[in-house]
Amino acid sequence: MQTKLLTLAFIEIALAILISVLILFISFKILQRVFFKDVALGENNMAFSVFTAGIILSIGIILSEIIPSITNIVRLSMSTEDEISFGKIIQYSGLYLLIGFGFAVVINTSVFLLFSALTKGVNEFKDIQRNNLSTAIVVSATLLSITLIAKDSISLLISALVPYPEASNFLM
Repeated sequence: MQTKLLTLAFIEIALAILISVLILFISFKILQRVFFKDVALGENNMAFSVFTAGIILSIGIILSEIIPSITNIVRLSMSTEDEISFGKIIQYSGLYLLIGFGFAVVINTSVFLLFSALTKGVNEFKDIQRNNLSTAIVVSATLLSITLIAKDSISLLISALVPYPEASNFLM
């Protein structure tokens, strides 16, 4: 049995679960405080639940592109001679999560602006507060579509920031 690989796998699983739960919890609390102060999930507002599910799925998709880069840093710290300190792992992880959270905000904001431009005279937030399920579904579907389109670009940006060791070009 490869104990180093097994240890690395458990660290990656724990890290992914911890980061995901923390980010989703913070995102939900921000969403609730900023946009829907008086609406709760338990109030039989299906529109709010659908809208919240769309945002959580969007953030989950973005996190699924960031977590592998964070685990790559952990792998690098365990496998290279140039030891990456725990502080550096935290710094890179924080940077990646900040970039991901920034993109989540940009994607959510752009979806709201796009939807507002497409539907003049419709206030999405008021419709969702009034339990208009059709508005919540369309906004959530638009949000997920844009997230799916942008996720590979976010992944490329994050992976470009991973501090991989320099490789020499042996062909030259």
